[in-house]
Amino acid sequence: MAATRVMMMSTTNIAFKSSFLKPQSLAFCFNKSAKLVNKKRGFACSALYKPDDVQIKEEGLPETLDYRVFFHDNTGKKISPWHDIPLHVGDGAFNFIVEIPKESSAKMEVATDEIWTPIKQDTKKGKLRYYPYNINWNYGLLPQTWEDPSHANPEVEGAFGDNDPVDVVEIGESRGKVGQLMKVKPLGVLAMIDEGELDWKVIAISLDDPKASLVNDVDDVEKHFPGTLTAIRDWFRDYKIPDGKPANNFGLGNKAANRDYALKVITETNESWAKLVKRTTPAGELSLV
Repeated sequence: MAATRVMMMSTTNIAFKSSFLKPQSLAFCFNKSAKLVNKKRGFACSALYKPDDVQIKEEGLPETLDYRVFFHDNTGKKISPWHDIPLHVGDGAFNFIVEIPKESSAKMEVATDEIWTPIKQDTKKGKLRYYPYNINWNYGLLPQTWEDPSHANPEVEGAFGDNDPVDVVEIGESRGKVGQLMKVKPLGVLAMIDEGELDWKVIAISLDDPKASLVNDVDDVEKHFPGTLTAIRDWFRDYKIPDGKPANNFGLGNKAANRDYALKVITETNESWAKLVKRTTPAGELSLV
């Protein structure tokens, strides 16, 4: 029998209560205590959630093909970390879901084609995937975002979206856990081009990090985390080379764009996600539950 373990997410990480996604819904938030707001930078879920815990349940054993990390609401019902957890938490902060903890190499990711979109370890030709070396930062996704594969971005060499949620590189000192939710603020963004697909990497920091108040933009990152922006770019540029693949490329001058540009990317991909769940954009094999 598959092992099942339960982890409780601290209320310091998220205050969240879920209701379930309906394909015909026009709202970006799915909660009676949340409201749809149209801010200057686009639609957002305002942080009006009760401080209920989200349960994380592991099914199967880590580093096996059956391993899954499911998200549950406070009633025990499964929810989707991609669709049901709000993007915005207010005051310019966002929910970030850790898929790969810093200093680890198992390639964990939200299974966008499985019901409830649990986190699992990626596979290739039936074998579990690992990075050739540890990733040095917490890595994961922004919920309620989507990089539309039918959209060619004119600012980044006309590259099409990679059909996934937006990735986040969280640079704080604490090591996260698979499935952990952090409140983060964006600092910049890299426009990685992976085999012709645009794969945004938002650089962010946890609001709980001791240096969070010191960094608000890319220039602050270089000042308080010297060398980190270059290290992130080089890591993502080179990680496929040991497998015999070419290095990845970057648009936008081969450097991280600033916070305002990162917020623009988040807004646009949030709007793309909204079109996806409203079914005005074809979902293909993606799960909308």
